[in-house]
Amino acid sequence: MTTSSIRFEITDRVGTITLNRPEVMNAFGGTMREDLLASLAKAAADPTVRCVIITGSGSAFSAGGDIANMRELQSNNDATPITARMEIGARVVHLIRDMPKPVIAAVNGAAAGAGMNLALACDLRYASSSAKFAASFVKIGLVPDWAGHYLLTRVVGTARAMELMMLGERIDAQEAWRLGIVNRVLPAENFQETARELARQFAHGPAAALAAIKRGVYLGAAGTLDEVIAYETIAQRAMFLSDDAREGMRAFMEKRAPRFAD
Repeated sequence: MTTSSIRFEITDRVGTITLNRPEVMNAFGGTMREDLLASLAKAAADPTVRCVIITGSGSAFSAGGDIANMRELQSNNDATPITARMEIGARVVHLIRDMPKPVIAAVNGAAAGAGMNLALACDLRYASSSAKFAASFVKIGLVPDWAGHYLLTRVVGTARAMELMMLGERIDAQEAWRLGIVNRVLPAENFQETARELARQFAHGPAAALAAIKRGVYLGAAGTLDEVIAYETIAQRAMFLSDDAREGMRAFMEKRAPRFAD
């Protein structure tokens, strides 16, 4: 699936969604939000896709909203489209969270505003050493959306999220790593290739176990101890007699790499 603003391709079990408006730093404009949602839905439904990467074309991940377009809406005194756009953003965040597959943000450059929050919505974030992050809504008199208040606060804590959002200052990849915003910082040279190799490791893992771990981690972040223990009991019973568990234990005993089911 390819549109003017989004590219979607599948290679070696990895579905790569590329934000594709490099002339405006992949800012969200036109039907880009809808196209992103459609690509994510396609990746979620396709059994040949075992891991998803979201990245940007050109030198940026995403600069967030298209400010020129927002200025047009202001000149018309029309805030009606904002509600619809926020609803689509919310659906994107929910779909990433609910998808039973790892979703990786490969942040190749600047990630600001909604671009940063899209990255935060993903399960894992790998950043190029040249990446920059900014919760920059306040710089134009707006508040974070795409669940930014929820996502950033859970990653960095209340006080740091407050400062990042209230000042809107840009931070580099190393500071993002120090704060726990990104999992790893990778060299800018060969960044996309390295990120895809990491994605392939997930894509060739035991799909059902990875889906259960994803659900369990999010439950662990928001649920009670008893809820997590109950979930683990159900999930472990479901996994124990699976083909992947049998193969994993057999491979361990035979001192070889496991070959999990396609």
